[in-house]
Amino acid sequence: MATSAVARDVVFALRQKIAKIEGTLPELLVLPSDSTAPSGILVRRNGLASSRDFLLPTGVERLDETLGGGLPKAALTEIHGTQTRNAGAAAGLALCLVSLMIKAKPGALVLWIGTAEIFREAGLPYAGGLEWLFGLAPERLLIAEAPKPTDALWIAEEAARIDELTAVIVELRGNPRGLDLTATRRLHRRAQEAGRPVLLLRQSAEPEPTAAPVRLIASPAPASLRRTLAGPLAGSIGPPAVTVEIGKSRAALAGKFILEWNPNAHTLAERRDESVPENRVAVVSPSRGRADPAAAAGTVLAFRPTSEPAPGDQPSREQHPAHRRPRRAG
Repeated sequence: MATSAVARDVVFALRQKIAKIEGTLPELLVLPSDSTAPSGILVRRNGLASSRDFLLPTGVERLDETLGGGLPKAALTEIHGTQTRNAGAAAGLALCLVSLMIKAKPGALVLWIGTAEIFREAGLPYAGGLEWLFGLAPERLLIAEAPKPTDALWIAEEAARIDELTAVIVELRGNPRGLDLTATRRLHRRAQEAGRPVLLLRQSAEPEPTAAPVRLIASPAPASLRRTLAGPLAGSIGPPAVTVEIGKSRAALAGKFILEWNPNAHTLAERRDESVPENRVAVVSPSRGRADPAAAAGTVLAFRPTSEPAPGDQPSREQHPAHRRPRRAG
């Protein structure tokens, strides 16, 4: 027990020294217990400890506790879609976070950077949907199309310095060679110096070492039923939902959540499993070694009421079993 406490103190002291050397990374100011999430996370900017004002609470209590208070505003944040078909879920999660940031800034500008390949695969943001779902007016969204991933990263670095921008979104596909630890360090540093978030959307990407303090993995979630005063409305479709898994965070705590977006209040809420419709269809085949599911009912055919075959019909095997047929000699 004493050895464990000493090791914890040593790790905490090392984290403090690393935070002082780096100067701008978050630092744990209290020792976390084994049963509770660390809650004393402050952000250091230019070597000085700042308050939690530099954290963006998502509004989901359990998610904020797991992240240590929320997402860092002045930092690089990764949002992954492990498959190309999950690009919509990743982009939707990014827009939810941006919508939370611009709530108190009606005239906020957002820059979305991508390559031609990205916009060809996932499409361009839909102006009508942005304004209705996220409160982002089309004239407040700027789109920059770069020929190569390295160009998109360069635009993101330069755009992070512009004071008129509230957030910068850079979307890349796969694991390009130019997106290494050095490039993400530059992006993270620019975000910290400017005091604004840079969201890195990654389509069909595998996790790799980056300087981003937080990595969120987004995938589509089945919609629940629309809630009314009389209860869930059968056959309806509820608010948009996304499954969010924490792949990396400063608190080093894992978690998986199903989040629903309220397009009217522009808020996130966690959904429990019981609100998911029960009549969902399995999307994967059953595992081997288990009993096969019951076969579906076949087509009902109309048979003749008489046991005698009609002229020209061949007798079935049930009428002439094989053991009753005459054997051939020789």
